[in-house]
Amino acid sequence: MTDIEVRGLGRRFGSVAALTDVTFSLSGTKICGLLGRNGAGKTTLLSILAGFERQTGGTVHVDGEPVFENAAAAAKVCLVRGVGDAVTPSVTVDDLIDHAARLRTGWDAAYAAELLAMFELPRHEQAKSLSHGKRCALGVTIGLASRAPVTIFDESYLGLDAPSRYAFYDTLLADVLEHPRTVIVSTHLIEEVASLFEDVLILDRGRLLLHEEADTLRAAGSAVTGEAAIVDSFTIGLEVLGERTLGRTKSAMVYGPLDDRRKARAREVGLDLDPLALQDLFVHLTSGGAR
Repeated sequence: MTDIEVRGLGRRFGSVAALTDVTFSLSGTKICGLLGRNGAGKTTLLSILAGFERQTGGTVHVDGEPVFENAAAAAKVCLVRGVGDAVTPSVTVDDLIDHAARLRTGWDAAYAAELLAMFELPRHEQAKSLSHGKRCALGVTIGLASRAPVTIFDESYLGLDAPSRYAFYDTLLADVLEHPRTVIVSTHLIEEVASLFEDVLILDRGRLLLHEEADTLRAAGSAVTGEAAIVDSFTIGLEVLGERTLGRTKSAMVYGPLDDRRKARAREVGLDLDPLALQDLFVHLTSGGAR
């Protein structure tokens, strides 16, 4: 089990603060979602966690050791971004796989071969000539097969087509169950991947807006669904994040807990109450409504 401790983390680029006073801890074996709008500081945070960048304030420790310029700590972290854009034309898929295997002491060659076959990656083709989707598949293959105690996917799978993305989600979940470790997934496709998250970090304008268990966030509100007129009546006085209507049926996303009296009333009038969608809550929190 690997522990990540971030305390008072800051990163400035000249007069611009990319991160300000970010503090959180991650421990255990879980999949954590990192959410934030464009420019929120997600990539900068992940770069510092992996030891690619030096922070300008605060500390980052993996298992009690600083990461930057510390080979032992940095070796525990595998950060996956784009693959193939910066390599020379002569470098093949196999070359990159062999290079990753030399860097990662826990590398699983058999699993890497299985993933290459699943994503239909041509092992002897030049990595630079692969399509964007195939380069994304190569990146997630390297991340999964690394068996790194901390594996980070920084939107590295977004170029996959829908069937390949869902294959990646299923594979990621199965692999973490079989080989427990900490996985951080940065994404804009919240609805697709939210069911995988056990923890959620939300960055907003370089600051940590919240760090919470995913189930706790889902319980922070309710989706109220039923006949439109009854939903409208029921939600009077409640904070409604958004609404969807199909014919006479409406679903209203309500922020805030519902007491037992309201839940009983919902049952009486035939309304369905479901957990709040994580994406709806994210949009609400990062639009200023709950700052």
